[in-house]
Parts: sequence; C-alpha cells; structure tokens
Amino acid sequence: MTQSSRDAQEALGQRLREIRRRAGLTGRRLANLAGWHESKVSKLEYGKLRPSDADIRAYCEYSGANEQSEDLLATLHNIDAAYMETRRLLSSGTGRRQDELVRLAERTKLTRIYQNVLIPGILQTPEYARAILERSIARHRIPDDIDAGVAKRMERQQFLYRRDRRFHILIAEQTLLTTVGGDDVMLGQLDRLLVVIGLPRIAFGILRATADIPQQTTNFVMFDDRTATVETITAELTITQPREIAEYGRTFDMLAELAVTGDAARTLIMATAERRRMESR
Repeated sequence: MTQSSRDAQEALGQRLREIRRRAGLTGRRLANLAGWHESKVSKLEYGKLRPSDADIRAYCEYSGANEQSEDLLATLHNIDAAYMETRRLLSSGTGRRQDELVRLAERTKLTRIYQNVLIPGILQTPEYARAILERSIARHRIPDDIDAGVAKRMERQQFLYRRDRRFHILIAEQTLLTTVGGDDVMLGQLDRLLVVIGLPRIAFGILRATADIPQQTTNFVMFDDRTATVETITAELTITQPREIAEYGRTFDMLAELAVTGDAARTLIMATAERRRMESR
C-alpha cells in the first residue's frame, strides 16, 4: 500500500468514526451489534485495518446512515486504484496506456474534457501527439514505443464520429499558445481545431485568458458520471466517489458557462494562428 493509500484508508476510518458517534453508538455497542471483537472498531476507525464491504454496510446500518453506504463503498474501492504514479502507469511504454484509454472510451457515452495547458489527446494531430509523447518518454525514461503510442491516440479519435457518443470539450486560451513541436506543428493543430468545431457530436468552447474563473482548476476528464481522471505532475488520480464526481460535474458546468463557442471560438483560433504565422516569419 502506498503512503497515499494509507492516508486514504485513515480518512475513511475517520468518516466511519464520525458516523458512529453521530448515531450515539459506543465502539463496544457497535461491535456487539455487528458481532465483532471490540478491538476491530478501533482498528477500522484509525486506519489500521482495511474495512470490507460488509464492514461498511454494518456501520451504515447500525448507525442509521444507509444513505451514505454507496459513497463510502466507492471510497473503499477507490483507495488502491485512485493514485497511480505516472512512471508506473507508463512503465511498459506509451502504447499500452493509450490502449487503456481506448477501452475506457469504448464504455463511455458522454466524455467531458477540460484542459488548461495542452490540446486534449482526442483532438491532437499526429504531429502534435508525437511531440507530446516524445516528451513523456524522455522525461519518465520509459520504453520508446512512440509509433504505437501515436497510433493508439489516433485510434481513440474514431469515437468522435460515432453517433452514440457525445463530447463536451473545454480548453483554456493558453492551450492555443503553448508551443508543442514548433510553429508548423502548432499551425496544423490550430487548423484541426477549426474542423472540430463543426463536428455534430462535439460541443467545444474556449475559456479566454481574461475569463472570471471563480476557483483554481486543474485539467480533468469525466467519463459519463462514473469516473473522472486528473493528471498531476507525478501521478494520475482516478475519481469514482459519487459526491466528488458531482463536484467535478458542477465545476465543468461552471467553466462551460464562461467559455466562448461557435464563431467566437473560430475567430480566437484564427487570430492566434495568424499571430504565430507573423511571428515565425
């Protein structure tokens, strides 16, 4: 178990202790009701013992908190899976990770994406994707399977054209300005975005640099209302708790209200491309 997993298990134990205390139950009384040794309650509540699904349900049942069982079970199931170090995630190269993303996309009907620095993978040109993955290979010192990684990233883009899939994609204006692969690559990528705006199953918006965003946000992707992934410098977080998923959904809706779309987004992209052409001359 990683340190992050231990911290999460301790936090879950604290929540169980709060539920018990609010119900006016002593640890001894709960142990008697559940048929446990008295020491088990203390071990669970201080994160010394990993609870089972049955343990969670017992806490909720005897504390009169059955409405919290779904969220607590999601927390339990997410403890070990929630934090995956980037180097471990990419240990066999970029292709396998891209393949995992393809399988996740296959199970998703609505994908919501927010990116604040880089163009989302599902909208990248092959040249842009290659430059990004080359950086990842060099930085994390992982096997160089760049061709497989790019091919899988392009394969994932097929879902943009499936009638049963919808995408809502938001990018910050900074993503248009961040240089990846040089001016030629960036101009090709900006042209790609102009095409994307017209696709029928994609809602696309750009948050201007001057947008009045009420809170700091990181990039994230939501897969239906089931899972959200968040990239950090060293790891990728997988969020599955219903209350956290709902919070990400509210944040996404807030950002969407601030974004420019349609002709305004096209104008912004074309103006950015023209400035880059002029500066590269």
